[in-house]
Amino acid sequence: MNLRDRVTLITGGARIGQAVAKALADRGSHLILTYRSSKKSAEESIAYARSKGRKAFSLKTDLTLNQSYADTISQVKRVFGRLDILINMASVYQETPLERLDSKIWDHNFAANFKHMYGLSLKAAPLLRKHGGRIINFTDWTVASGRPRYKNLVAYYTAKAAVIGLTEALALEFAPDILVNAIAPGPIMPPAKGIRSSENKEILKNTPLKKWGGASEIAKAVLFLIESDFLTGECIRVDGGRHLY
Repeated sequence: MNLRDRVTLITGGARIGQAVAKALADRGSHLILTYRSSKKSAEESIAYARSKGRKAFSLKTDLTLNQSYADTISQVKRVFGRLDILINMASVYQETPLERLDSKIWDHNFAANFKHMYGLSLKAAPLLRKHGGRIINFTDWTVASGRPRYKNLVAYYTAKAAVIGLTEALALEFAPDILVNAIAPGPIMPPAKGIRSSENKEILKNTPLKKWGGASEIAKAVLFLIESDFLTGECIRVDGGRHLY
């Protein structure tokens, strides 16, 4: 797929999402970015896209609410009349000891990390089918490596595992019109709140490439999946070999 004058919807536009948005704008795509609290990041990406001559707008929404799926796609259709690429990046990372994992926390994790990907994909499918669209979901390197690595993440891990299952199932359901794939980031960027020196050393020690990847590596993977015309139902780990340890 050539990105010139295509329309891309990105959910979760902070940090890594900004790098993805800029890469797509550089290649010619128009953008719609959803955000819940990261208004500044979304506005920066929109301003960049417009500086490149692209049409772009942001949409504040809570993707844990079912009604947001139809409302979001309706806005896309109203403004652009088409949609070519859906990138489901919105996520929450919430550590919870198993003994405190109640139904409220469980439901929130599944709504924020999985359910909206399903809901948006179904609502977007009629538009995506018209021009041979793409769906790219975001999961986690631990899930893609086939086993959990850290405790207190039962709800998060399970939801992200469901993302891979959804990616494979929708790839079959939507073929041949829509290609559906997933990306599983590893040590891409340190947490926004910072990280202790000991934790940083431990991560680098257990990553064969001995460095943080940087958001541009995710943008490269996104472009690869968009530009490929014969790849669907796959999950690509972008983790510097972290899964090998």
